[in-house]
Amino acid sequence: MRRRARGGGGRQAEVVISGLGAKGDGLAEIDGRPLFLPQTVPGDRVLARVTGERSGGFKGTVIELLEAGPLRAEPPCPFFGPCGGCALQHFDEAAYGDWKAALLPQALERRGLEAGKLNPLVKIPPGRRRRLVLSATRTAKTVLLGYHERESHQLVDIDHCLLATPGLTALLPPLHDFLGALLSVREEARITLLESETGLDLLIDSRHPLALRDRELLAAFAETADLARLSWADSGAEAELVSLRREPLLTFGGVPVVPPPGGFVQPSAEGQQALVDHVMAATPKTAKTAADLFSGCGTFSFPLAERLEVYAAEGERDAVAALSAAARRSDRAARITAEVRDLARFPVLADELSGGDVVVFDPPRNGAREQVRELAASDVPLVIAVSCNPTTFARDARSLVDGGYRLKEATPIDQFPWSGHLELVAVFER
Repeated sequence: MRRRARGGGGRQAEVVISGLGAKGDGLAEIDGRPLFLPQTVPGDRVLARVTGERSGGFKGTVIELLEAGPLRAEPPCPFFGPCGGCALQHFDEAAYGDWKAALLPQALERRGLEAGKLNPLVKIPPGRRRRLVLSATRTAKTVLLGYHERESHQLVDIDHCLLATPGLTALLPPLHDFLGALLSVREEARITLLESETGLDLLIDSRHPLALRDRELLAAFAETADLARLSWADSGAEAELVSLRREPLLTFGGVPVVPPPGGFVQPSAEGQQALVDHVMAATPKTAKTAADLFSGCGTFSFPLAERLEVYAAEGERDAVAALSAAARRSDRAARITAEVRDLARFPVLADELSGGDVVVFDPPRNGAREQVRELAASDVPLVIAVSCNPTTFARDARSLVDGGYRLKEATPIDQFPWSGHLELVAVFER
């Protein structure tokens, strides 16, 4: 952080950072309430400006770093600071690992819970992210492609990302130039990139109207950049295939799957494998049936179906279509039943789960409140939770424990380096 002073209004105070909040912001105290300050670490002494209220306290910005704390490190990325993609590159690596590992037990403690066994943090290093979601806009002078600044609509233009795989990083400069030729001034686009096992998969989501010339440009770019697939969507509408040079494939449990354009998959192959390994290790060899809830396109369904009968439920229709198509092409079609089901509105009922051996659920960040109520009332002997949000996981875990389950074991997995996001796997037994 550069030592500098800024003008402007707002209340100012000199504070010392005492810890980090759950999102990675430094914590100080003012008027007996917490003050959240981004890009600070414990031990920093700063001059801060209060800018508003947040989570029972205040949020603010740093006017000047008066004295650096002993845990401050030099950020490795030149875009750190303005770019909102990473929050903690300035934090000592060992201290960062300790802080990240503590997020899960702290979330459980706030709900009055404790895991019977808390495994060490599994760390996925930077440079492994195979899926990126970027924003782009065409200005009067140039194209901006990158991430938004923190709490801002302003884009930070990047030409590389330390989180991404080398293949995705190499695509950024030519993609930047291509968008300059495609988009008109003031047009915007949302870019989803996936490095599949057979090549790069690109989805462009924009209101830019596609003319014949645009389609020719898109096809030529797919050829030049050696894309596996290029798709186009208009403001979240169903994606249109523009170029398919080969199917983008990901392998789940030995089964090749073609994910839908822009569809959710685990952000790294290493993180995916860690999650699958822990789920499979917790699944008893005597189990015969499993329900995979919030199944996506089969990350856990296919490994489970190597030896179990699997019921997969997912709210996204295109994900279920991808799962079903892959199952039909494999030797597991007879062992997988997949259904499109909005589990927030129509959870799988306790009676429907009755007699099953295992339930795996992997909800979005807001958790599985409605589905967990049914799980808590069920007679399933083993529930395996996968989550990317310790806070909503702890809320759901409380419901399961209140319903008669015991939190046997939990494993934190950091596949979102330099951020406050944490993946985890937890095992519940009746």
